[in-house]
This record gives sequence, structure tokens and C-alpha cells, in this order.
Amino acid sequence: MNASIEILQGIGGLFIGLVNVYIWVIIATALMSFVNPDPYNQIVQFLYRITNPAYRFVGKFIKTNFNGLDLAPLIIIVGLQVVIVILQALLNTL
Repeated sequence: MNASIEILQGIGGLFIGLVNVYIWVIIATALMSFVNPDPYNQIVQFLYRITNPAYRFVGKFIKTNFNGLDLAPLIIIVGLQVVIVILQALLNTL
């Protein structure tokens, strides 16, 4: 029984790590929007392909553009931080 709990906690820790990496990708993409990078750069295209689905998902439910400032990255980051806290609490109770 202990081995299965440790495996579950390991998988949960891996998922939390992936969510943290995604948060940093969102931060990088949000910062890139201020400098207008080359849209044909493959790294820029990759980052936009990864983050745009989350931006569109949030945009369906909440108006995120206020005076030219898009708050979707902030909303996504707060939501992901809530997911991390809940998941860590669940994993600590095992």
C-alpha cells in the first residue's frame, strides 16, 4: 500500500512541476507581447501555439481585454496556482 501512495505522490509531483513550467511559459509569452517579436521565429510560434488555447478558453467566459491590456495570462496563472495548492494539499493528506 505504501508503494502505491508513493507512486501517486510522484506522479502528482511531476504534474505540479509541469504546471509550474507552463506558468513560466505563459509569463514568457506575456512579456514577449510587449516587445513585438518576429512572428516567423519558430520559438515564438511554438510559445504562441502552446498558450493561445488557454487564452481562448479564458476569453470564452471572461472579458480579458481592458484598455488594450490583456489580463488572460494573469487569470490563467492565478487559476493554475489554485490548482497547484489544491493538488499539493491532496497529496499531503495521502
